[in-house]
Amino acid sequence: MDFPAESTEGRFAAYVEGLVSVIGHADRARPLRDYCVGLMTSCERKCVEPMAAVTAPERTAAQHQSLLHFVGEGGWSDENVLAKVREMVLPAIERHGPIEVWMIDDTAFPKKGTHSVGVARQYCGQLGKQDNCQVAVSLSLANRHASLPVAYRLYLPEAWTSDAARRKKAGVPADLTFKTKPEIALEQIRAACAAGLPRGVILMDAGYGPHSDLRTAITELGLTYVAGVLSQTTVWAPGTGPLPPKKWTPGHGRPTKRLRRDAAHRPVKVKELAVNLPAKAWRTVTWREGTNAPLRSRFARLRVRIAKRDFDRSEPWPEEWLLIEWPEGEKEPTKYWLSTLPRNISFARLVDLAKMRWRIERDYQELKQEVGLGHFEGRGWRGFHHHATLCIAAYGFLISERETIPPSGRRSAVSLQTPRVPKNYRPRGSAAQDRASHPELDPDNAPKIDRSPRSQPVAMSMLCADNQIVANSNAAQFMTQ
Repeated sequence: MDFPAESTEGRFAAYVEGLVSVIGHADRARPLRDYCVGLMTSCERKCVEPMAAVTAPERTAAQHQSLLHFVGEGGWSDENVLAKVREMVLPAIERHGPIEVWMIDDTAFPKKGTHSVGVARQYCGQLGKQDNCQVAVSLSLANRHASLPVAYRLYLPEAWTSDAARRKKAGVPADLTFKTKPEIALEQIRAACAAGLPRGVILMDAGYGPHSDLRTAITELGLTYVAGVLSQTTVWAPGTGPLPPKKWTPGHGRPTKRLRRDAAHRPVKVKELAVNLPAKAWRTVTWREGTNAPLRSRFARLRVRIAKRDFDRSEPWPEEWLLIEWPEGEKEPTKYWLSTLPRNISFARLVDLAKMRWRIERDYQELKQEVGLGHFEGRGWRGFHHHATLCIAAYGFLISERETIPPSGRRSAVSLQTPRVPKNYRPRGSAAQDRASHPELDPDNAPKIDRSPRSQPVAMSMLCADNQIVANSNAAQFMTQ
């Protein structure tokens, strides 16, 4: 069916056509379209079986196999599809303003068992504790209108990378080696730079910010950052710093080039620095309008130098911003950031950028709840990434369609025509589902035996009179013999 180009269906057809151009085979076009449609429908679970019923109700079994093969075994490239998605979606985002930030983040999916690729007992942000889960690292580009993930990769714990049998069973690429989450994030940032994506300030939370190697590598790429750090991070307060290298005296060995510390020249923890700041250092800043009221808090900022292993250096670390948040009513500061943004940046702008992580948090919530990012039920490496790529593709189309959604509508509300699901369809595992295709043959659903007393006894069959006489005669003969 052909749709007008100005309709949602017409724009979606053009969007899918763009994706089809990078997935290789023309026979993948139909399952690609159907999978994306299934992700954008209102079915409760965005896994293969319900989506098969929604997109092809008259041939659900065949559609189930088609989608399952496409997402679990299809030999198409996630990188190529994600590149096409950003090529088509970033212009729609940039119509509302330039890209402001690149955001490093990870998201966790609670799992049971040990067979799903990458599953291990590790910190799960969704649960707020250590538990069995999978964790994926992503890089997103954002402005105030929207964010879009441009890179997405499963974190594979060392217990997995060193287990050849599990790797083979889950289809983990043979050349994949162990990388920490910060190393995966840096790899994604470098790839984004190489692809020439519009640059922004790197935002990272306290899960990534304390890694000084990551921050240094970002600076070497010519990017600035706002990085969450922990309260025990040590810095040199304004006006202080390490001692210069010891003066060399000829004839007393080789000259030393390392910075020094002594009892009077010691760095301090950022928490200690914060609690000793004067009252005039704190300022109330509003960074954006919330749902019910403006969002504001107390902040202080000052220029510091980090102190990590500077005794192995010949020059002090360069100065950067330390931003501290201490909300009214709290006993101590709650958040700390280090930033290499310019010295002349305004206080309000610094706070505004540090707080822009709300964008990715809200958009990831939509990716999970509306598009089904966490609904994949397979166990393999390829299927995990294919499902995530298609979720990002579907989400990208929803972003590009936001301008067409009325203010009263949901941000993910897009109307696409889908066949009507039969009334008697029940997904696998449903409590209302019949126990077998033919219930009369189901041993667990056998008809009950009626043991109730009958209201009227049933007449028993009787021998006719002639037969009865013959029978009696024969009996008499038998007795006289």
